[in-house]
Amino acid sequence: MKVVEIAFVGYPVTDLRRARAFYEGVLGLTESRCFGTGDQGFVEYDIGTGTLSIGNGAPEWKPSPGGGSVGLEVDDFDGAIARLKSSGCTFVLEPFETPVCRMAAVSDPDGNSVMIHRRKAM
Repeated sequence: MKVVEIAFVGYPVTDLRRARAFYEGVLGLTESRCFGTGDQGFVEYDIGTGTLSIGNGAPEWKPSPGGGSVGLEVDDFDGAIARLKSSGCTFVLEPFETPVCRMAAVSDPDGNSVMIHRRKAM
């Protein structure tokens, strides 16, 4: 088997409407596809060549603050951090810098971690 790309990253949520308010209202993502109803199902957001999916259509799939994390590359790191702070987001990791990037992590309404990331020019 040869893995050729990441097809999607999926996050389980408990309240789909509340999660959509975060991912669309706070993070500014635009729905690409929706399967199910307004209260139960899955919503996909195409970002570049990848897809972020949120949903509550599988009862055994539960949110976890210690689980996986998606890293969202932003064009304006400082602007993104200001928007997240003004929206009242909980920061799991305050903004910090590495030799190659700047990043921070916030929690979505279910405690899933979302990394905000900006690569440095090399």
